[in-house]
Amino acid sequence: DPARGRLRELAALSRRLQQVHPNVLAKVLKQATVYQNEEIVVINKPYGLPVHGGPGIKNCITDVLPILAKMLENMKAEPLHLCHRLDKETTGVMVLARSKEAAERIRLLFKTRQVEKIYWAISLGDPDPVEGVVEIPIVEKEVRSHQSHYKMTLAPNYRLSPEDGKVVKIRKNRNAESAVTRYRLLARSSACSLLELQPITGVKHQIRVHLAYGLGCPILGDHKYSHWSKLAPQKLPEVTLKRLKLEQSKARHLPLHLHARRLSLPLGERIDLVCKPPLFFEKTLKRLDLDVADD
Repeated sequence: DPARGRLRELAALSRRLQQVHPNVLAKVLKQATVYQNEEIVVINKPYGLPVHGGPGIKNCITDVLPILAKMLENMKAEPLHLCHRLDKETTGVMVLARSKEAAERIRLLFKTRQVEKIYWAISLGDPDPVEGVVEIPIVEKEVRSHQSHYKMTLAPNYRLSPEDGKVVKIRKNRNAESAVTRYRLLARSSACSLLELQPITGVKHQIRVHLAYGLGCPILGDHKYSHWSKLAPQKLPEVTLKRLKLEQSKARHLPLHLHARRLSLPLGERIDLVCKPPLFFEKTLKRLDLDVADD
């Protein structure tokens, strides 16, 4: 079955990227370059590739930046510098700086929220209303279950009073970070939606948490945030499984469908950077019949 074959291939992709020689990985990133000038290099980050190293990680983007710089600059470059980060499973626009000074300037633009970021996500269900802003603080908590683990979750400042149903303000969680995400529905079909998202703040896993717990529309393939109390594969509606030609028992191989589509950087003039979604994302859009006018 071609659908199952593709899923198996994606499940193996991250492992393969961990096994290749750093030079080969740098070459992959060079081919993924979508824009460069004297200050920055922009890549379309591949799926399953971590930005930073850690336990069990042999290859990550940070480690191959000196090799990539040499490939781009005819052996005369200093290493490229990281300006921001994307999750391992997230694809799309990633900005690297050619110098330390440029990196610091761009990091400051991110920190002071002068960079406009647009993501695409395929979600289960559709948000109500179809357009709006989720403004709920986020905090990291331990989930106590037979398999204890940590997750980001919502820490709202308001709740409904059980007595009269009125909205009441509650004491703020000191550890919570304020988080704001704009969203709008682009298309819906097969019990799924294509959403355009604009994170105004940059909290860890913000989009995933706001969609799953704030709007009740977890991202397709987000097995971490589809349940609160357990780590288990996402449960998919029958119509979605049918369209994807997938059995529920194989749902754990489904990749996260979150793509950093556009980044707008005010560097002198405003630079608009756009990255096409990866092939698996486009195939899912097609299979689910999520038609969107591509700008």
